[in-house]
Amino acid sequence: MSLSIGIVGLPNVGKSTLFNALTKKSVPAENYPFCTIDPSIGVVAVPDERLWKLSKFSVSEKTVPAAVEFVDIAGLVKGASEGEGLGNQFLSHIRETDAIAQVVRIFEDDNIIHVDGKIDPLKDVEVINLELVLADLQTVTKRKHSLGKEVKAGKKEAIIEMALVERLIVALESGKLASTVTANEFEAPFLKQLCLITSKPFIYVLNKKAGARNLDEAVDGKPDDRWTRLMSFFKETNAGHVIVDAGIEQELKDLSDEDKMEMREGLGAHDDGVNDLIRKGYELLGLITYFTTGTDESRAWTIKRGWTAPEAGTAIHGDFKEKFIKAEVIEWDTLLNAGSYANAREKGLIRTEGKEYVVKDGDVVEFKI
Repeated sequence: MSLSIGIVGLPNVGKSTLFNALTKKSVPAENYPFCTIDPSIGVVAVPDERLWKLSKFSVSEKTVPAAVEFVDIAGLVKGASEGEGLGNQFLSHIRETDAIAQVVRIFEDDNIIHVDGKIDPLKDVEVINLELVLADLQTVTKRKHSLGKEVKAGKKEAIIEMALVERLIVALESGKLASTVTANEFEAPFLKQLCLITSKPFIYVLNKKAGARNLDEAVDGKPDDRWTRLMSFFKETNAGHVIVDAGIEQELKDLSDEDKMEMREGLGAHDDGVNDLIRKGYELLGLITYFTTGTDESRAWTIKRGWTAPEAGTAIHGDFKEKFIKAEVIEWDTLLNAGSYANAREKGLIRTEGKEYVVKDGDVVEFKI
């Protein structure tokens, strides 16, 4: 499956630095707005120790992890929905992604200019979200006008879509994301066709900086009011977030895991926020992983949660769904504990599943076609 997460945010919040840390691909990260005019794309491996254990177990010649595509999109500014800062071009790139990672600066550093001249992460979130909401409002308003004639003619599909569009307009005009509007089974296809930016899943990436004043750090035992307001917003909107130090992660990206851990501890950054972002981004899209393993290759396959075995097979090849006969399934850890495939078969641990079986996260599957 091709999956992509767009990295967005105001200029100078650390988006390109984060992208470098994620992908090892060099993109410009100079200290001025609009340095990244064209989006840069990087395919990032999903950290999963289960795959590497299976690869070692099978003595595989090749190991292929699941992946997420990250798209680095140049900084948005206030007025982007009206074309400010080449906004329309950037907004079109966001529409093509499956989810949005919004980078929010939570550090103070006089050497890195903030576009508004001050650090207020909740305000930054509100500016970005408003621009995305306004862009979506333009889309649905335009669609409402084009539906008018069909609704007057009594076309059933147009009437269904109009009801959805009108609810979306109400929500967007009040500053709410399109994702707050629930579409029923008849409206869902129309919502998908609209390709609204704010109907996509969001995750907020809070970028801190070692050696700087970070808002998540209490002063004299008191939390920073800006941090408190930001956390309250996340709680009220049920929004997911991760904390990273993009600068440190970029510096460490080429080191071994052992050296990374040692350097992080020396710099006072114990958590691997970037790996956390990759995992959460993967989860955000409602995805799970199943595995195939053998001497030739161990591979992680990305599928939607709830897919049946024939559907899961399409991740390997489109023909698997039609040609599916059965699947042999065993949980990854059960297979490892058995010591070998032969032992697992002898103990009856490998199950034969049919077309109705819903593949679980961590299943090791061998398809029979």
